[in-house]
Amino acid sequence: MIEKNRSFSKKNKPKFFTLHSSLFTLLLLFAVTACGYKPSSHTIKNTFSENVSVEVVVDRVEPENAPFIKDEMNRMVYTRFKGRVVPKGMAENHIRIAYDGSTLTPLSYEDGYVTRYQVNLSVKFEMETKQGKESKTIHTIDEADFHASSLDASTLRIEAIRRGLAKAMDEFLAYVSAKGTLNAKASGD
Repeated sequence: MIEKNRSFSKKNKPKFFTLHSSLFTLLLLFAVTACGYKPSSHTIKNTFSENVSVEVVVDRVEPENAPFIKDEMNRMVYTRFKGRVVPKGMAENHIRIAYDGSTLTPLSYEDGYVTRYQVNLSVKFEMETKQGKESKTIHTIDEADFHASSLDASTLRIEAIRRGLAKAMDEFLAYVSAKGTLNAKASGD
């Protein structure tokens, strides 16, 4: 009998957290829309047309990263640019990515094995957009822990390099988005 009353009172009681989270969400949506917020895909449209070609220059020392870069850039064009990846002859815009390799700096050792690296990357993006040709070189740094074993070191090294490459592409996206905002202000949108 007591259990029934407890469950009855819990059901009829308003949930404090649910009420406040709903109000917070509503206020956040109002603030974002009232401030004129536009997603990055909207501002990127001021720089890039819908059809984009992507070319990756393969690094001879680390060719295994070229498919990763190509796939990530294609994904970014589809999801963030809201565009389509097409062959170069059909594209209105072109992105050429040259990955200059990585520099690994050992940070700590254990039993003769390097257990922590700093990965330095340099990625050059060349763009042909509505406004003309431009290039942007992005340098990223990533630190990675490795097991004190030579078996896992190669795989973990590639993962660290890919995290650095993903950071470079995210920075490129931010750059293009900011450039699109500036282009919109210049054209009066």
